[in-house]
Amino acid sequence: MPIFEKPDLESLPPVRQRWVPLYLEHGRLEVDDSSVKWIGADYTVLRIPVAAVSTLLLGPGTTITHAAVKACAEANTAICWIGVDGFHFYATGVVTTHDNANARLQAMAFASKTKRAEVARRMFARRFPGVDVSKKSLDDLRGMEGQRVRNLYAELGARYAVAWKGRRYDPNNWDLADDINKAISAANAALYALCTSVICSLGFLPALGFIHSDHPLAFVFDIADLYKHETSFLAAFQTLGANPRADEKDVLTVLNSLIQQKRILQRIPDDIKELLA
Repeated sequence: MPIFEKPDLESLPPVRQRWVPLYLEHGRLEVDDSSVKWIGADYTVLRIPVAAVSTLLLGPGTTITHAAVKACAEANTAICWIGVDGFHFYATGVVTTHDNANARLQAMAFASKTKRAEVARRMFARRFPGVDVSKKSLDDLRGMEGQRVRNLYAELGARYAVAWKGRRYDPNNWDLADDINKAISAANAALYALCTSVICSLGFLPALGFIHSDHPLAFVFDIADLYKHETSFLAAFQTLGANPRADEKDVLTVLNSLIQQKRILQRIPDDIKELLA
């Protein structure tokens, strides 16, 4: 039986110092010779230092052994299951942390109607610098956010010469969507996976959102929305602007580069703590 030695929590690198998510498809993850090993359908064999990876994104055709899941959990490395080329975000595994202090902090803020609204306004304030959000209702701020995003889509379309007809797609039939809508969805799914991995690894609760609600990833959507303008949206338009025939894998490559350039992995923990303070 393969043996993976459980590392001490104190020896694990914090999420902000880990690599960006690693996407895998059509292969098998297992533990062999005390390490997590990837065996691809093309016979590629790679040993993965899971303790240095923020999250593993498992795409279609992927299988994983119980030992590999256990090794990732012990290394505090999240696992996310996503659809073909990142079109869908299906599920994530819960990773353990030192304690539940962050969960309690978030739950207390969520439980207070006044504090919950305060956190939501802090999130909106980051979208509208210079605007006194305290004098606007949350419904007004949601309307302003919708208009801001629509304007951003149009601006990016003009900047990168990508035809933009609006955010239109059917999640049950991706073939009906145009290329730019597919690219945005793929990039967003990957960004959700990253945010989920950081939120879970820090011990926060993905389901307790402050702007979004009624979804098990409500807090993930809250946090991801803070970075879409400089990551997933930009990656989609930038990629198709450079190559109209680019596929979703090309989009994810650009997205990973932007995440590293913008230091998103390093910023998320501090931003969450500031928002919930």
